[in-house]
Amino acid sequence: MAKGLIRIVLDILKPHEPNIPSFAKFLSELGGVDGVNITLMEIDKETENVKVTMQGDDLNFQEISDAIEQYGGSIHSVDEVVAGKKLIEEVTTPQD
Repeated sequence: MAKGLIRIVLDILKPHEPNIPSFAKFLSELGGVDGVNITLMEIDKETENVKVTMQGDDLNFQEISDAIEQYGGSIHSVDEVVAGKKLIEEVTTPQD
């Protein structure tokens, strides 16, 4: 039986508050989430641009999107999505 989304990587713009540890903990408590990794990509006077990687059994994109907005963030782009029964890592090819 196929599963839903098991990994999603998002480019997010968020205010400085909540801080990144609090934001990661908040996102990790959403249903279906096994882990969250947040990397600070850029910072300015009022905002932070972060890359958020979430992994789990059956991630709910709408719930994740709503939670990010609740915390004052906005999704700039969906950079990677993995769905199915198991995680498939991207492979480098000669064309890359």
